[in-house]
Formats: sequence, structure tokens, C-alpha cells
Amino acid sequence: MIRANNSLLEEEIQPDLTPLLDIIFIVMVFLLLTASVRLQSLEVDLPQTETKTLQETEADPVTINLASASPYWALQSAPIESWNEFTQALIKEMKKNPQRPVVIGADKAGSVEHMLKLLAFLQQHDIKATQLLMEEEES
Repeated sequence: MIRANNSLLEEEIQPDLTPLLDIIFIVMVFLLLTASVRLQSLEVDLPQTETKTLQETEADPVTINLASASPYWALQSAPIESWNEFTQALIKEMKKNPQRPVVIGADKAGSVEHMLKLLAFLQQHDIKATQLLMEEEES
């Protein structure tokens, strides 16, 4: 009987580890969620140019338009259905007169993916985009 009482005393003296385990798991989840994650990005080396308005450019610019719905691409206001057709037309246009400035106008609701794809293509073919058209916010 004395032993039975001793075993009861030993069970009462042992700490309950359940709250400690809960805290350890919460801290682990916090550390996993706040760990730094490497963001995937595309490095695009944009050319440095002086700011000019469209009226100040010397030559008639090559205009590229990006739309939010298909067809996504337009060159000189002519819609082009596919990316391959667009790139071929742009290269052909730039070969006619490589000194012509390039103006890019993108729809506000357009895909960022299409803009990055275009900028990467321009950089790859050493085509300098002199202007990105933007709408000023009204104050």
C-alpha cells in the first residue's frame, strides 16, 4: 500500500508537457513563415535616356502597344495575333531604320508578364526603348 501511494505521488509530481509542446510548434510555424524566401525575378537592364516628350523626338517613332485582351500585341497600331509574328514584324521594322525611337504603351489592366517578355526581347536584340507611355494621375 505504501508503494501505491508512492506511485500516485510520482504521477502527481511529473509536469504536463502538452502546453510546452504547443508553444514549440507555434514558434516553429512562426519561424517557417518569416524565413526569407528568394523571390524569382527577371533582371532587365533598361537603357538610360534623357526624358523627352513624344513631340520632341526627331523621327517618327515605332509604337508598340500591349493590350489586356487578345490580341495582346500591336505594332504601329496594327494588332498582331501571336508573339512570334509580333517579334518578326518588330525586327523587320527596326531593320528599316535602326535609329527610330521606340515608344511602348501598355494597357493599365494588361499583364506584367507580357511587358517583361517585351522588355527582355528588346534588351536581347539591343533595341533601345526611349519612352514608356504613362498616364499622369490627376490630383
